Amino acid sequence: MLYKPEDIRDFDYEKDLGDPGTFPFTRGVYPTMYSGRLWTMRQYAGYATAEESNRRYQYLLSQGQTGLSVAFDLPTQMGYDSDNPLAAGEVGKTGVAIDTLADMEMLFHRIPLDRVSTSMTINATAAVLLTMYIAVAEKQGVPISRIAGTVQNDLLKEYIARGTYIYPPAPSIKITVDIIEYCSTYVPKWNTISVSGYHIREAGATAVQELAFTLANAITYVQYAIERGGLDVDSFAPRLSFFFNAHNDFFEEIAKFRAARRIWAYIMKDKFKARNPKSCMLRFHTQTAGATLTAQEPDNNAIRVAFQALAAVLGGTQSLHTNSRDEALALPTEDAVKLALRTQQIIAYESNIPQTVDPLGGSYYVESLTNRIEHEVRAYLKKIEEMGGALAAIERGYFQKEIHKSAYEYQKAIERGAKSVISVNRFVTEEKTGKLSTLTVSPQAVRKQIRRLRKIRRERNNAKVRVTLKRLEEAALAGTNLMQPILECVKAYATIGEVSDTLRNVYGEYKETKVI
Repeated sequence: MLYKPEDIRDFDYEKDLGDPGTFPFTRGVYPTMYSGRLWTMRQYAGYATAEESNRRYQYLLSQGQTGLSVAFDLPTQMGYDSDNPLAAGEVGKTGVAIDTLADMEMLFHRIPLDRVSTSMTINATAAVLLTMYIAVAEKQGVPISRIAGTVQNDLLKEYIARGTYIYPPAPSIKITVDIIEYCSTYVPKWNTISVSGYHIREAGATAVQELAFTLANAITYVQYAIERGGLDVDSFAPRLSFFFNAHNDFFEEIAKFRAARRIWAYIMKDKFKARNPKSCMLRFHTQTAGATLTAQEPDNNAIRVAFQALAAVLGGTQSLHTNSRDEALALPTEDAVKLALRTQQIIAYESNIPQTVDPLGGSYYVESLTNRIEHEVRAYLKKIEEMGGALAAIERGYFQKEIHKSAYEYQKAIERGAKSVISVNRFVTEEKTGKLSTLTVSPQAVRKQIRRLRKIRRERNNAKVRVTLKRLEEAALAGTNLMQPILECVKAYATIGEVSDTLRNVYGEYKETKVI
């Protein structure tokens, strides 16, 4: 197709674009973008025990990584201790196992929390892990007003696409807002939520659905925070952040990021009457698309990741994780992680792309595509609003049905050859995994984790643990902010399972209803 001026006939520079760093931020949230400061290179990492993950973090920092991103194992995400029968077979597999503050202390051993920002991909137990991080900072002598980072804290997308929820939606959103409220007062440099489209896209959503459903969730969080009382939108909105996928359709992804900024700017200005320009800025982290990685000829994944990373940079991301070429097979090896990091560094230091702010701005194609995505996203947002908002749409199974339909259509397109995947349905060879070595979590690491957990339980002040857990229960029953009671629990070395079970007893557990 050929794009011409008539494809953006109604184009208005001030209304649709504006200069970088000015409303509606289509061209980027900062005036100089990467020519002033590069994006944060934040490789997602974590596996086995805190000691092993700490070694990986030290290695990545030594190789030029500029921020940490912590992956937690499923028991940690679901609020189970490593020796819980439900944790069997999952300890340390998808991320690092964290049972108590002792693990968190080891995870950040010799990592100065006043000089390194940390992103934590954690949701149902976000309050527990964030308070552990705060406690570690205090032990390092770092005022919590100086620590910087992000906690994902996005429970709505768990009900839509990912499934690591514990409590029903209402108390989950309540805890989300507790974190927003607490950090707005005590941890001002912390991004209190990372509203995630990444997992929605990984579940099979289209680019438009990823953006629409993510923004619908974000609207819900802002509404609940305002309704909490005492929270002015400009007191917390500047610390909201987003997390998006970078998929294979190069220009569509760039246009998606641009449309996201513009839509969010107008939502905050028109719907929520934000006055602070920072409240209207959509700042986001990007991760390249795990769903596009193939077990067949895995070296090809490095090429896919490079193009996805470039789309994120041209789209104006604030931080970036590049997947490793072996992640369709196992947790990434050190060599694969280094190559993924080097991919970002080559874009940053060799391509000269960062020297020009929004180099695709004004392209007939990119601007037309940005407009189309915005139009389609707004149509979804209108429909969701008519349903009663994101929470009502989730309860009706609307998001889930839309994603399931898109995922099915995408897979069928691959199977009939309408969508090409090199080495899977096009240019197929007999080679499956090549000669890559893969990383495994040893049974010894799991046993070590359980031994440490049980040692902590024996040696801590168990009377103090019982008192702090009782105070947490009382706060949950009273409906007050839970952050300080949880902080006292973790400082007493209560386990993540004990804290989560205390809240389970108050709130109950959510059971998914089948979407037909």
